[in-house]
Amino acid sequence: MSDSKENTSAPVVVWFRQDLRVDDNPALADAAKAHGGVIPVFIMEEAGEGPFASWGGASRSWLHHSLTALAESLEALGSRLILRRGEPREIIPAILRETKADGVYWNRRYEPHSIKTDSRLKETLRRDGFTARSFNASLLWEPLGIRNKSGEPFKVFTPFWKHCRQIEVEPPVKAPASLPVPATWPRSDRLDEWALRPRKPEWDRGFYKLWTPGETGAVARLRKFAGETVASYGKNRDLPADAGTSRLSPHLHWGEIGPRQIWAEFKAAADSKPSSASGVEVYLREIGWREFAHHVLFHFPDTPVEPLRPEFAEFPWKSDAALLRRWQKGRTGYPIVDAGMRELWRTGWMHNRVRMIVGSFLVKHLLQPWQEGAAWFWDTLVDANLANNTMGWQWTAGCGADAAPYFRIFNPMLQGKKFDPEGEYVKRWVPELAKLSADTIHEPWTTSADDLLKAGVTLGTDYPLPVVDHAQARKKALAAFEDVKKS
Repeated sequence: MSDSKENTSAPVVVWFRQDLRVDDNPALADAAKAHGGVIPVFIMEEAGEGPFASWGGASRSWLHHSLTALAESLEALGSRLILRRGEPREIIPAILRETKADGVYWNRRYEPHSIKTDSRLKETLRRDGFTARSFNASLLWEPLGIRNKSGEPFKVFTPFWKHCRQIEVEPPVKAPASLPVPATWPRSDRLDEWALRPRKPEWDRGFYKLWTPGETGAVARLRKFAGETVASYGKNRDLPADAGTSRLSPHLHWGEIGPRQIWAEFKAAADSKPSSASGVEVYLREIGWREFAHHVLFHFPDTPVEPLRPEFAEFPWKSDAALLRRWQKGRTGYPIVDAGMRELWRTGWMHNRVRMIVGSFLVKHLLQPWQEGAAWFWDTLVDANLANNTMGWQWTAGCGADAAPYFRIFNPMLQGKKFDPEGEYVKRWVPELAKLSADTIHEPWTTSADDLLKAGVTLGTDYPLPVVDHAQARKKALAAFEDVKKS
């Protein structure tokens, strides 16, 4: 989609957002045709509308490294990255005047506040006679064009997926070989001035032992997963102790890689190695869930803070700051829950199966509002995508699109035994329990006094006793759900 005509004698601005890559970047590829030069710009938006308009701490830390990598990629194309901080409606017109640029190219975002920002900017640019061109780089199928047979947005995943699979996916766009340089470069902030990384103590110091932010790291992870792991994805993706998932989510979140690239890579893997075809199909379905999450957020923009199912607005949550803090810090006394929350704090990421377990525990065992969980994930996840985060928490709380029924309450002991049968995941993140046997590690309060002594564990001191009783918490959750049904 484009607006106005291109003036190839003047430079153009490419406004980067969550598309921090040079390959499969339609805005950049199209702008490279401008003979007057390309001015790549990233704007750090500090102000915004709503509780999720500004990035959380983990996302900001990742962004620092991702922007560093993008700047290096642009330099390899003979260009540079301009950094500015503030309101795009003010900064972009200022850069246009400063450089005598003709207009702005960008790739669309689909969060509510981003749509408002883009619409206002386009209105300003058109009014002042500038070019404004926007492209799709982050989704396989844009939400506006996807409707069910009744002409309404989809609220159930399976028909959404069947509908979308009938639509051809466009191939990735090749990166330009080089970028034309403008006659005048605008001034740029220094990245370090933004202080995106935490000051001491550096709580993100463990992140980058596991992650390589940037386009190069994203492509390497994609190819490794497609070549080595995806064949067993359907079998191993629910085992948090194993490296059975792609871990592409933070790269997708910042647009260091795009879904079209993933689609093409996995289709090629399935064609060249038929034994991987079933795993590929399971993984592509997960990419479909990401698309569905954006579809729902686009059509129901209040869902980051309001339940899609209106009856859940009356749910009798029991907000408790002390319980919430115990959950956040991985001190609930339920090992699989605590392992997940500690993994999150140490790495900025959590295995998807464990996300469901810890989410269920917060909203059903502790009766804390799902919005509190969404806010904590927003601040601590390096892949804190608003659509995915909202979908996940509303699914867990039973109040969203295609959600799990509220009365489906995960038993954390059984979940641990099923998906971490040897206790490897728990031992990794809850090392004080490492000497317990696989039989008791998921419910240490059942361990004999002698075995606890041999393992060097004193419950209530070395590791907390359960913050709530599972059976009693389940009864309270079901009773609360009955109140909602009656209302």
